[in-house]
Amino acid sequence: MTEQWSVPAWALVATTVAVLLLGVLAATALVAVGRARRRAAAEIDAVRASAEELLGRVEEVEQRLARQHRREELDAHEYVITHVGEHDGTEVDEPDAPTVPASLFADLVLRESAVQAASLAHGLRRALAPETRHRIRFEMRREVKRARKQRRADVRAARRDWAARGRADQAEPAA
Repeated sequence: MTEQWSVPAWALVATTVAVLLLGVLAATALVAVGRARRRAAAEIDAVRASAEELLGRVEEVEQRLARQHRREELDAHEYVITHVGEHDGTEVDEPDAPTVPASLFADLVLRESAVQAASLAHGLRRALAPETRHRIRFEMRREVKRARKQRRADVRAARRDWAARGRADQAEPAA
């Protein structure tokens, strides 16, 4: 092999380093995407679990309400009080109202806030766009011109009316 290469050595080294860096970046990106997907899957599983828990609570409350409704239907015709102040044990202590987990609540609030902020930013961006400002300026000029014309026409009509009344007043004493 000769000492002269068709490609400089520094170009080969630079290309090799660039390819290796791109490979490392691609591998890092793939690892990050994999982690994000696993994290998202774990969050979805957590949300599903909490949803199933809430569904179980709802079914439990519905069953309790159905039992209470049946008991009320049975007790609707009984007017005799036989046990005053005694606890018969048939009543079940109702737990607190079902709640949404704090992480889910925070997620919902943040998403709603993010949606509102994004829609506000989009509206402002559209309202402050040069095309919109130009259109508003054009419409304002047109409206100012129209109002000016209308005022001039009103002034002319008022002058004609005033002159006609003046002529009518001058013609009356002579008659």
